[in-house]
Parts: sequence; structure tokens; C-alpha cells
Amino acid sequence: MGADTLLNLVTTATVIGGLLFAVFEVRHMSARRRQSAALTLAKSFQTPEFANAIVGVLGIPEGLTRKQLEEKLGEEVDGVWLLMTTWESLGILVHRGELSLNLVEDFFSGPIVLSWSKFQRLVDELRVELDRDTYFEWFQWLAERVKEGESSRPALPAYTEHRIWKR
Repeated sequence: MGADTLLNLVTTATVIGGLLFAVFEVRHMSARRRQSAALTLAKSFQTPEFANAIVGVLGIPEGLTRKQLEEKLGEEVDGVWLLMTTWESLGILVHRGELSLNLVEDFFSGPIVLSWSKFQRLVDELRVELDRDTYFEWFQWLAERVKEGESSRPALPAYTEHRIWKR
């Protein structure tokens, strides 16, 4: 084997090694980014305002108009806007691949679907009033994706789905 051949083999092995290391690092960074996103997601929703907004949704009947919501909730109507803008933001992040749909479903599938069923009329009313079909488009998109998933596999509580679990 000549010196040129040996040099080519060493160069090729170095390039392949570098590529493998790069792939490993990209995967590692991606996993760290997903873990960081999950922690950020968990922390960002642990506020009294967010908890109150979720609890507040439970007592709201479906299909109320904006005026009816404002009359029923008074100053607490801010919780409706907090939830809808939160779901809107999560929809964008899921669509762009910054958060996985599974992660968002694990945290909020019930509240997202419930919020959409309660606020769909409000969103439709806003879209007509503002002549803008894109109002809360990502909230709707996210709720539809969650419902789609639940139509093919029923939502199971974690204590049932992961009953047999080992560390």
C-alpha cells in the first residue's frame, strides 16, 4: 500500500469520524432542546392566573357569545383570553416542530379540547367581526389535531395507560 493510498484512507476515516460525531452532537442537542422545552412548558404554566383560567373554563357553558362571556365572567374574562392565546402559541410551536404534539397532549389535551368546544363560537364571532379568518387559527388547528388523535386512540389517563411501568 502506497503513501497516497494510506493518506486517502486516513482522510476518509477522519471525515467519516467527523460526520458521525456531528450526527451524534446534533441528536444530543436536539434531545436537550426537547427536554428544555418540556421543562419550560411545565414551569410557564404553573401560575395562579393560568390555573384559575383552566378552572374557570369548567363552569362556562358551550357556545356563548363574546357579550355573554363578558357578562358571565366579568373581570375574569381575562382568563379566557389567557387560555386562547396560550393554546394559539402552543399550536404554532407544535406546527413548527419546537414542541411535540405528544408532549402538549400529555400536559393539556383535555383543557385544549374543552376550551375549543366552549370558545369556538367566540372565535367564529371574532373572525366575522374582524373580517379575519386567521384569528386563533393555531388554537383551532391544535384542538383539531388533539381530537384527531383521540378519535383513533381514546384518551387514557396516565394511571391506566402506564400502569405497568419501571424506571
